[in-house]
Amino acid sequence: MIILKKVIGVISLVLFMFIMLQSCVAGIGNAMEGTGEISGSAGFLLAISMLIGGILAIISKDKKGILITSIVFYLIGGLIGITNIGSYADLAIWSVLSLIFGGLLGFHYFRNKGMYGKRENQEIVN
Repeated sequence: MIILKKVIGVISLVLFMFIMLQSCVAGIGNAMEGTGEISGSAGFLLAISMLIGGILAIISKDKKGILITSIVFYLIGGLIGITNIGSYADLAIWSVLSLIFGGLLGFHYFRNKGMYGKRENQEIVN
């Protein structure tokens, strides 16, 4: 199941560039329309949270704190995106994907809960 974390992390890093470019274009469109919509800025925050969550998912071997932080970044990014969908319609897709990644990592954590922290808590028996 370590492969799941790495795959989600790499996909997040690749998607970061697409989401960032799209959100910049959407932000420029929002500014030109002058409607006060913030879907471009929400896309920017979603992209940053997916980048951070992806990096943390990749580097979390058996550290439960890092994995939980990654899950939180995915869920917060997804919620920010879902609540601010406007003219940037692709934000819904990226937000749901971020929530799915957070859910998959959360499922992985609870399924393998006994695996995390074993090295730190092992006692040497003579």
